[in-house]
Amino acid sequence: MGIILDSIRTIPDFPAKGVMFRDITTLLKDPIAMTATIDEIADSLVGLDFNLVAGPESRGFIFGMPIAYNMKKGFIPVRKKGKLPAEVVSKEYNLEYGTEVIEIHKDAINPGDKVVIVDDLLATGGTAKAICELVEEMGGEIVALRFAIELPDLGGRKLLQGYDVQTVVAFEGE
Repeated sequence: MGIILDSIRTIPDFPAKGVMFRDITTLLKDPIAMTATIDEIADSLVGLDFNLVAGPESRGFIFGMPIAYNMKKGFIPVRKKGKLPAEVVSKEYNLEYGTEVIEIHKDAINPGDKVVIVDDLLATGGTAKAICELVEEMGGEIVALRFAIELPDLGGRKLLQGYDVQTVVAFEGE
């Protein structure tokens, strides 16, 4: 974990004063840290029964795609409103300041599909919870949620209570 934690750059006061932004671009350019992070997430999924990985744009694509590829699972891109070309199913959810809408192609998930959600960051949990609700409304089952980084002070894990949630590293109170 040390190499992963050490490879994440912290930028104070971005995007607003008082925020400690956890920048994964430094992790991504380090092949050892990047590989270790993806392997850690994939290893936590071994033995679970699932057929799809869903990842929200954009950083969920970065971690979700190699996991889906290496585990021979399908990948579902979860996009912001207006980014997908075919018929979609949408879900509005609350952010700290306002609302956002996520979308999945209507034909992306079939009843009975077993889905793992992968993203870079668990903060408030709003995006992940919205994806869970959307997948379940489409008849899919959430098997697990995996994140590279967790900010426990923001309470995302509590919002996702009842789901199998694991993270690679956490930044507490910093």
